Amino acid sequence: MTSYTKEHQYRPNFTLNNTPIRHTHETKILEVTYNTSITFGPHINNIVNNANIRLNSLRVLGGTKFGKDKETLAPTYKQFFRTVLAYASPAWAPALSNTNIQKLQTLQNKALRHMNAVVRAVVGVGVHYGATVFFIRHGYKGMVDGGDDIYEASWSSVSGIIHEAGTMLGSSRCEEFKQREGRLRAAMNLIDNGITNLCVIGGDDSLTAADIFKDDWPGLLQTLVENGFITEEQKSNHSQLNIVGVVSSIDSDFCDTEETLGTNSALHRIVEAIDAIVPTVESHQRCAIIEVMGHNCSYLARTAAFTSEAVYCFTPKYPPPQNWEDKLCDMLREERAMGQRFHIIIVAEGAINLQGKPISAKDIKEVIDNNLGWDTLINVLSHVQRGGPPSAIDRINVSPWLHLGEHAVLTLNEATPDSTPYVVALDGHQEIVCVPLKSRHRRLLKKQDVAQATHDHQLFRDGTRVVVEMRGQNSARSCLKPPKSSNGNASSMQGGYNLAVMHVGDPACGMNAAVQSFVRHSISKGNTVYGIYNGFDGLVEGDVKMMSWAEVTGWIRKGGAFLRTNRSLPVKNLELVAAKFREYKLHALLLIGGFDAYHSLVQLYEARGKYPQFCIPMVVIPATICNNVPGSDVSLGTYTALNEIVEFCDRLRRSAKSMKRPVFVVETMGGYCGYLATLAGIAAGADAAYIYEEPCGIQELQLDMCQMVAKMAQGVQSGLVLRSDSANCTTDFIYRVFSEGGKGIFSCRHENIPGYVQQGDTPSVYDRYMGRKLAAKSVRWLMDTVAKWYRKLDDTVYCDDANTAVVLSLQGRFTPVSELKPLTDWDHRLVKSQWWMRIRPLLKILATHGAAHQEPGIKAEEVE
Repeated sequence: MTSYTKEHQYRPNFTLNNTPIRHTHETKILEVTYNTSITFGPHINNIVNNANIRLNSLRVLGGTKFGKDKETLAPTYKQFFRTVLAYASPAWAPALSNTNIQKLQTLQNKALRHMNAVVRAVVGVGVHYGATVFFIRHGYKGMVDGGDDIYEASWSSVSGIIHEAGTMLGSSRCEEFKQREGRLRAAMNLIDNGITNLCVIGGDDSLTAADIFKDDWPGLLQTLVENGFITEEQKSNHSQLNIVGVVSSIDSDFCDTEETLGTNSALHRIVEAIDAIVPTVESHQRCAIIEVMGHNCSYLARTAAFTSEAVYCFTPKYPPPQNWEDKLCDMLREERAMGQRFHIIIVAEGAINLQGKPISAKDIKEVIDNNLGWDTLINVLSHVQRGGPPSAIDRINVSPWLHLGEHAVLTLNEATPDSTPYVVALDGHQEIVCVPLKSRHRRLLKKQDVAQATHDHQLFRDGTRVVVEMRGQNSARSCLKPPKSSNGNASSMQGGYNLAVMHVGDPACGMNAAVQSFVRHSISKGNTVYGIYNGFDGLVEGDVKMMSWAEVTGWIRKGGAFLRTNRSLPVKNLELVAAKFREYKLHALLLIGGFDAYHSLVQLYEARGKYPQFCIPMVVIPATICNNVPGSDVSLGTYTALNEIVEFCDRLRRSAKSMKRPVFVVETMGGYCGYLATLAGIAAGADAAYIYEEPCGIQELQLDMCQMVAKMAQGVQSGLVLRSDSANCTTDFIYRVFSEGGKGIFSCRHENIPGYVQQGDTPSVYDRYMGRKLAAKSVRWLMDTVAKWYRKLDDTVYCDDANTAVVLSLQGRFTPVSELKPLTDWDHRLVKSQWWMRIRPLLKILATHGAAHQEPGIKAEEVE
């Protein structure tokens, strides 16, 4: 007979005529007879109530030092809880209804989840799926050496590390692993610890070594058997080695992924350094040459140049033209003539000319000294780029402890003997995909193909097709060229249009970057640009100014909104707004702002029938820290706000080290949208995050409070709880619940409201980058649309097509507001369906909530 679950085989000793009955895994029900008039609902309900009482005790045990060890907690589970559950599974189990069976499955899942300490990401998700997770110190060297370098992970081992730079495991190059003898020792150490799944976090060399190790695994096992190091049984039990990779490199030089772990943080260090240098070089009217890392990849250099107003960028993959010395000096003279007081030049390590000869920072300095005679500084950032706290993007979108960590564990969990090793990669902005871990030769060949295409100048001639196919869209975006000044005078080009730009809503970082890009791209194409100050109120009052090239210098580095903004909507002054449109002969309008900007565009679009002046192309670029604009997954300003919140929480964590087990309750902005609280909760390693979209009751708060008590008993020294400012439970109420439940165990602090500090002072790299990119894209779209509907006779534009009033998303989509209106929750200023809600379960997993992915516990066919 058989009576067991996936976690525990329950083997009672049955005999027949003093002969033991053999147990088997292959269940076969020979015959079942039962009375169909009998119901088992009351019996199951009694079992559920009894089991839940015992489950609460088991949950508390799971959070103690006793509960860290599965070997000590498992017997307790079997005797204390499993015996109760087994009573619900007699031979008449097939007669149970689906509802009653589901109740038993839920009970089993709850119990099994509390048998293991839950730890962060790869550790947390791995344990969540019933895996035993090991750490290997010092990379492959630790795998070869074994011993104390391979040890079991626990919650406390990764608690409070998410804000730390570098790696807690250490990293080391290992020449021994390149030899078969070294890989034999590594295989032996893995077998000794029962490890058959590897999650490798590293660059191209690390992943290539993992690929070779996977291919060599069967041969390694055979050699170990032949030499007597392992038995045939051990070989059979460890015949399958599953591997999944997470790419970690500040160079972002791995094919098939948009961005690698650490790249965004490195960009933050570079841009922060440039921002710190600018005041000095501006005061002395100097040039600054910034040398950045990147090996043979140009991503860091080009992206840093794009987000820091650099006048020129030298990289290995995009060699400058033959006479680059003269062109560089001409560009510097032109900028100085336009009033520019400083000049930034970015040079990547390994930069070359068309002949393949190196171009160093000293070479560039000599050119400027000899031709212009200007003071020039050389700044080599070196390994500063690798340091500092990780950015919010690296913690959320790319960090292996979060999204990629979950997908890495899922990939290992679903692996079969025939599975191909995979790398967990980013495809586009949000999509996480698994791409095959190709052999070293093939991936290096792709790198060589990219290098050859670069040398042959095919990257630009073919519309960046080679880059998109081989490196991903981010590499293509980094090829974007800044606009040329056209001597800063729109009149130098004939046939231009009148374009206007304004803000509506609360300020957000990235607004100024978008305005600067819009103004300069428009001027470079021969257009006249009007800056409308103070939103629609300013337009009605005539607070409108023609923008110049030099006027927006330095805006990309500044937070806030220099055009000023408010939340006034045009509906109350539609006639006056239409009159101003007619007065300035506007051909197109760009609105940069939050939900109010979107709402304003809807009002202008709906008023087209009465006011033909509104029949012009109009675009909204979402810019709000609330991230509640329909038509876009992420808005400008959100990542700056996340960085501010995460830094605020990191400082609280550091402050907690001088206190006795404090729990901080932090209130974030966002209105009815819980995006900031959720994403900041993941990035800051919060224990809970309460939002409007998921109302919480007293039971949820009590569960979180009990889990906090368990964590403190396990050795965690501080806690962090986030609350969106429109969540159904107030900050004070959360504080009171945690304070009362944690008496004698931890203290609760709730006066932690960063407020408008969350809007940020200095825009993040991402907000600068996307602000410039989206503004440039909007200029192209507006000019194409104006050209299509332009009436030369009276110099006006008339387009009543719904596709000419749109929202531009960060993914580059132009979506008509007529399509977005039905998808909008106008009462709460929200999108009815929000993409980020699907990552809420991950936050709960890392905070030791219930399972996000339910595994069936007891099935009718599993029980006799």
